Amino acid sequence: MTLISEQTFSSPYQTFEREEWKSLNGHFNHTLIAQDIDQLHALNEPLNIQEIEEIYFPLAHLLELHINNYAALRDNNNSFFQRTQQKLPFIIGIAGSVAVGKSTTARVLKKVLSLLPSKPKVELVTTDGFLYPNNVLIERNILNRKGFPESYDTKSLLNFLSSIKSGKKTVTVPVYSHMEYDIQEHKKQKIQNPDILIVEGINVLQVNSQRVQGPGVFVSDFFDYAIYVDAAEKDIVNWYISRFESLRTTAFQDPSSYFHKYANLSQEKSIQMANHIWNEINRPNLRDNILPTKYRADLILEKSSRHFVKTIKVRKI
Repeated sequence: MTLISEQTFSSPYQTFEREEWKSLNGHFNHTLIAQDIDQLHALNEPLNIQEIEEIYFPLAHLLELHINNYAALRDNNNSFFQRTQQKLPFIIGIAGSVAVGKSTTARVLKKVLSLLPSKPKVELVTTDGFLYPNNVLIERNILNRKGFPESYDTKSLLNFLSSIKSGKKTVTVPVYSHMEYDIQEHKKQKIQNPDILIVEGINVLQVNSQRVQGPGVFVSDFFDYAIYVDAAEKDIVNWYISRFESLRTTAFQDPSSYFHKYANLSQEKSIQMANHIWNEINRPNLRDNILPTKYRADLILEKSSRHFVKTIKVRKI
């Protein structure tokens, strides 16, 4: 897919610098404790109360407007069709590169949305659970392309989202272990009638993830709102290498870890390996499959080199 520079067309987005954006938080006033912060951010991804209050509280306000409009439209439809359509979950998709901070954004948003006045039930699903098991990837000779569109069981992911949007009360999804680097076959996550469902993954806004005959159905077709977490590639590379280094001295030390083979690398060799993995796998995936989906999002969070959001772009209505 050819990338189009924002400068080549009239932007469909409104741009807000951080100072202006944070002023949009007019009535959301909750206190989060240090323990909340510790549970929300991922390894080597700094997070503080200021980031939550200045970025995520206004974002929760904005999403509340869309959620309320979604409910009002359902009520109006029920009146027009003279039927009683059940309440269906509002689905938010979160996309972006490996190591850009999607998981932190998803967890913070889950927490903040649950604090809205209506106290909605918010669930979070990552698309890692819809990766094919390693034995399947090995059989297809694509284990080194894990995270690329072809490594996902897109049919199962679409079936899951279809079940949610058809009103099924309880749906189960596979669970992925980053320690084992594989699907946990006997473990399932149960999703029970949420008000809001957040779906996070590098692939969620892609429209070229499957080969179909006839009209295609895509993951993003089920989203009511889509967010893309963005940063300069040079910063993402640095964050990826830093995370790899931290994991080498912690999680990789566990003999049961798939990546235990990297545990005894020197710092120099470890950085070389992280760069190699980035250049061979993550960079091509970012440039060919992930980054081209950025402008399919309703909102783009642009991060600075310090991992904090500096600019927010919101699609015009």
